[in-house]
Formats: sequence, C-alpha cells, structure tokens
Amino acid sequence: MPEQHPLVEAITPLVERLNAELVAPGDVRADDIPLVWEGETVVAVRLPNLAADSGPVGGAGAGATVGGGVQGLLTDVADELGGPLNELSRGDKQQAVLMLEARGAFEFRKSAEIVAEALGVTRFTVYNYLNRAR
Repeated sequence: MPEQHPLVEAITPLVERLNAELVAPGDVRADDIPLVWEGETVVAVRLPNLAADSGPVGGAGAGATVGGGVQGLLTDVADELGGPLNELSRGDKQQAVLMLEARGAFEFRKSAEIVAEALGVTRFTVYNYLNRAR
C-alpha cells in the first residue's frame, strides 16, 4: 500500500478512529470504499462489519461507543436499560430507539436493520417507534 501518498497520510487518523482499515487497490472488495486521486484508485477504506455480532447485545461497558458505531451504541443502551435489547418490554424497546436516535445511531448506513435485529423487531417497527416520537 502506498503509505507515502499524501491522501493515505491525510486519512489514516480518521480511518483508525473509525476502526476501519486501508486496503490496497488490488484487494478491494465490493463493499470497500475506493479513494481516487487524479483518476487512479490510491487506496480503499474497509469499514468494520457493524452487524457482525448477531448475539445478544450487552456487557461491553460504557466505552464501547468509541469507534463502535451502531453496535457500540446498542451496547451502551442495553447496559443502561439493564439487559439484552431483544428481551425488553415494548415500552423499553421504544425508549431504546429514542435513546439511539438521540445519540445519532440512525446516521449510520443500514442502522435501522441493525437496530431492528438487536431489538428482535422488524425494521418497519423501528420506523414506527421513530415516527410516534416525532
């Protein structure tokens, strides 16, 4: 990977903060984000798989949000509400969605699907919870 390239040097702190990785142009996958400089792919960014942990959320502690994306926020909310999100009452699930929205969870790509899976509800239900609050 051309680490000496100014683009790579400039984005490295951001990529590290996101818990992502830089990928050489020859190793780019379909879900990677290629970064083009003067018409040529210099490097690609591979974001962490935010939906990789499909088990119950909880127990990672308050620091889980740092670089953890939606999964980190889910962990924090589960800890605050006192248990796995999929075992909460309907009212607590609604509260969880509101807490996640206040913390910016729905700014992430495919976050509604990730939240729905963690809560054990459909994506449509997550959107209903959001719309009721508005």
